[in-house]
Amino acid sequence: SDITPNEIRSRKKSRNRRCPIPRRPSKYTNFNRSIHRSLILIQDKIGVDDGPAQLFKFGIGDQLKCLGWNVKEEMIPVADLKPKEDPSHGVLIGPRYVGAVTQALAKTVQTHVNEGNLVLTIGGDHSIAVGSIAGTFAVHPNACVIWVDAHADINTPESSQSGNLHGCPVAFLLGLATGVPGFEWLKPCLTSNRIVYVGLRDVDEGERKILRDNNIKVFTMKEVDRHGIGKVMDMALEHVNPNRDLPIHLSFDVDGLDPSVVPSTGTPVRGGLTFREGCYICELIAETGLLIGVDITEVNPKIGTEREIAVTLGVACSITRCALGETLI
Repeated sequence: SDITPNEIRSRKKSRNRRCPIPRRPSKYTNFNRSIHRSLILIQDKIGVDDGPAQLFKFGIGDQLKCLGWNVKEEMIPVADLKPKEDPSHGVLIGPRYVGAVTQALAKTVQTHVNEGNLVLTIGGDHSIAVGSIAGTFAVHPNACVIWVDAHADINTPESSQSGNLHGCPVAFLLGLATGVPGFEWLKPCLTSNRIVYVGLRDVDEGERKILRDNNIKVFTMKEVDRHGIGKVMDMALEHVNPNRDLPIHLSFDVDGLDPSVVPSTGTPVRGGLTFREGCYICELIAETGLLIGVDITEVNPKIGTEREIAVTLGVACSITRCALGETLI
């Protein structure tokens, strides 16, 4: 029978009342949390901007408090940042708006990371990672990024076919996308040896060339199928953080999971990670004690039936809890 949102919330509340307080998940942070609700409106399909609000209604804040975190919620005032005019730059849609929002997010994240907080940024689409990662690297320039996604999100203004900026954040962070109005504030902060992808299975032709030319490490779903997620994550960490001594920023797009697991997302691609594989990725990173920042993106509560929306919200909450210290035992 169908599971209603109220039933899922009730089950999570019942379970969370019994959850233990975990060990501190990061040696780089204090035992508290800043949560940013960044509502980026630039995407083909409406609804993704409502993801953060719905996740909070679903109880993500209370669930993290149950894990022992002090939760401080903040919202970037995106409506105040929208320019009166924002013409396209080539094919890129709304660059000034996205640039202004990601700049505001970067400043806020930098402030909280500098205070020793572990910042969870909830999107919204994956363009928010420009701000969250730039803010993290402003404090920890030696950090590394684990990017979980069905897509590479490394298009440049020249390679992008859709013009959607949520397909370009990695290119901006690497300094491969330049001269875009709204992003004058951004200096390249990421190098190609400090990012690793897990779960890719839908990569544009232009992105393939960019990945090859920059020698960026990628673990597609083929590698997950061949080696298993445990081996893949060992290899991913070995590549990007061989001595296990660098801070880690986890950027997790829920469409990295299979659409059967998260149906309410805007760009689903078949053949993705299972629920447990997604949780394992987050659990393993939490166990390193090196996590300093987390992005959870692309939950779209305007797509799907009531049950599909509830399932997607529940899964997003689960992977977030795993990243922040929830264990099976």
